[in-house]
Amino acid sequence: MNVIAIFDIGKTNKKLFLFDEHYKIVWERSTVCDSVLDEDGEACEDVNALREWVCQSLSELSTQAEFDVRAINFSAYGASFVHIGQDGQPVAPLYNYLKAYPEELKRKFYDTYGGEVTFSMLTASPVLGSLNSGMQLYRIKELQPELFGRIKYSLHLPQYLSYLLTGRAFSDITSIGCHTNLWNFSQGTYHEWVYREGIVDKLAPIAPSTSVVPLGAAGAGVTGDAAIPAFPGPSFPTKMPAIPIAGIGLHDSSAAIIPYLESFREPFVLISTGTWCISMNPFNDSPLTVAELQKDCLCYMSYQGKPVKASRLFAGYEHEQQVRRLADHFHKLPAYVATVDFDAELVEGLRVMDAGTEEGDTVMVGASVFGRRSLTGFVNFEQAYHRLIMDIISQQVASTQLVLAGTEVKRIFVDGGFGKNQVYMHLLADAFPDIEVFAASIPQATAMGAALAIHQHWNSRFLPGDIIELKYYK
Repeated sequence: MNVIAIFDIGKTNKKLFLFDEHYKIVWERSTVCDSVLDEDGEACEDVNALREWVCQSLSELSTQAEFDVRAINFSAYGASFVHIGQDGQPVAPLYNYLKAYPEELKRKFYDTYGGEVTFSMLTASPVLGSLNSGMQLYRIKELQPELFGRIKYSLHLPQYLSYLLTGRAFSDITSIGCHTNLWNFSQGTYHEWVYREGIVDKLAPIAPSTSVVPLGAAGAGVTGDAAIPAFPGPSFPTKMPAIPIAGIGLHDSSAAIIPYLESFREPFVLISTGTWCISMNPFNDSPLTVAELQKDCLCYMSYQGKPVKASRLFAGYEHEQQVRRLADHFHKLPAYVATVDFDAELVEGLRVMDAGTEEGDTVMVGASVFGRRSLTGFVNFEQAYHRLIMDIISQQVASTQLVLAGTEVKRIFVDGGFGKNQVYMHLLADAFPDIEVFAASIPQATAMGAALAIHQHWNSRFLPGDIIELKYYK
């Protein structure tokens, strides 16, 4: 069976999938790696443990005789650099993107390069500290110059995973373009500061997201920009499938939207729901405004190199917290929420009761008004839960409207946790009566997106028409 192997690396779960030529998962493995501490005693990814797991997984894969691995690619979380030296080995920890950023250094940076508002508009990057991965390199340059001098390349995590197998160092636009502070969206090149500070010398050459690199007959790393394969000595897999080509890796958010871009040509918005609910519009290329930045809009970059305007809402986290509050008040288990069905009459009653009262917060990333409501006015869990989702939808509509404005979007797709929530989906469809609203389900969308990105290099079949399962809500 011809397959493609995809390493999908999340903050918590590390996974390896095999997809067949119809993009069905036929084999998988996963693990959880413990954190280690950086030099400041803060938790960060254990890059050595990650490398060892990749090695072990490849060795195990080599024993699966029923599969012919035609290619391999990688998706991983963003805002994370692996800094490698001349010998191809990491010279620094893989710093956590939540690591606190020195305020004085941040002020110095933005004062030097035009102020926060102007700079953020050019780079489509809200001021997020270490989440702006370019700022991690700036911190090293300013505070650890000796370390900065030892860095050959700083590779975003997806590209480091590719480098492990190929020995070839590349940068990819989906990682560069995701709130990194590195990319000037209006000019389509690195921002001026990247050149002035010498950061560009630490960044590998940019290659298209659809690029592949030959691995050689045995799958060993080949000599490339960094000169030395990244699996030296005992770390190199003792057995390895004869994989002919490898992709250069993609940022996970950009990878997750690829199945939709490949399946639909008419303009759409994807609301990817989890802890964050991220509304992504690949058909909105208008520059970010000050007002949009203040409401936490940003831009991702598609694997085709086009901006994807996005807005964020912390709704999944709020939902989790408020369900616990409801469960405590009504003496239920939090899992009881799964039994609540949508009740249109209940919604209408709440709308009549609540007419003319508070609106949601204007800052979309903030919590809805529900947290300030007293629970004593609700007769049962079901009524209170419908009110919670109504309040969240009020915020969601305002957030999604930020990326809808000025576009001819006819469909909204919702994937993730809220896509399985009937109350949420019915209320969202009701809020957008002129747009078709669908719950969308894709098994492992991020990994599938990384596979689809290099489809033409390994798969001679046409793309199947059933990779996305849709449920329409009126």
